[in-house]
Amino acid sequence: MIRDDVKAAQISAMKAGDKDRTAATRAILAKIKDKDIELRTKDSAPDDDAMITDVLQKMAKQRRESIEMFESGGREELAKGEKMELGVIEEFLPAQLSESDTAALIDGIKAELGADSMKDMGRVMGELKKRHGTEIDMGKASGLVKAALS
Repeated sequence: MIRDDVKAAQISAMKAGDKDRTAATRAILAKIKDKDIELRTKDSAPDDDAMITDVLQKMAKQRRESIEMFESGGREELAKGEKMELGVIEEFLPAQLSESDTAALIDGIKAELGADSMKDMGRVMGELKKRHGTEIDMGKASGLVKAALS
């Protein structure tokens, strides 16, 4: 389980005295705990690893956006910190499918659903997320779905 891997990484970082890595793993665990609390009131909880992967993907996206903003603003020291956190977050993310594999999955779903126009984008994206949400960057997949349907 990813949760156990993060906890083990936090303990080893604390023992090694790596303050940056300890802070990054604590941030990950805090976000996971926030999501756990949010899901307490829901009727059905998603699979633990799927939920954690979703949290990690959102955290990685936030870090990428922050890095871009800091670099464009000339704040290299802040960008460096975000890059370090992004590296730690990406260690726990499952391997993402390549763009060509994602395009092949999109073509399969498109054919299966009979999707042929932009009106069907929501159905294709929904099915793609349901089947492969943890192994695909949905932001990139959105562009690929648009291209396939136009």
